[in-house]
Amino acid sequence: MHKEMILEKYPVYVQEIAIDKMPYNNVDEVLEYFKQKIDADPVATFIEVFDHYEHTKCLQGGVINPDILDAKNIVFCFGEKLPDPRMLAVRPRSIGVAQMKEVFVVSFLEAPVVHVNEKMQKWVDELG
Repeated sequence: MHKEMILEKYPVYVQEIAIDKMPYNNVDEVLEYFKQKIDADPVATFIEVFDHYEHTKCLQGGVINPDILDAKNIVFCFGEKLPDPRMLAVRPRSIGVAQMKEVFVVSFLEAPVVHVNEKMQKWVDELG
């Protein structure tokens, strides 16, 4: 997993994992893995799965890279503290999973709390 800047301002963690190196065959199976991790966590709360691919496909003028076969986000929250109302701007969390021809691309925006980033990195590392 590596950290990169998207659009010169968003710190994002990204991991590409070869499909043939994974026990999962599609995006839904990968998201189910993450849902199990979220459900097992004493603080995390599952919120929703957002089908980004279908949403964009249905938009008039929506554009999808033709190499992307499927793309969804699992949305959840670790919000164990709410010390400031502005924290709502950086919550909830989301992990995106895109399926390409030969790889899954798993990504998430850097969280403002170090141990949350470490936990999400661990979940991604345990995928393969």
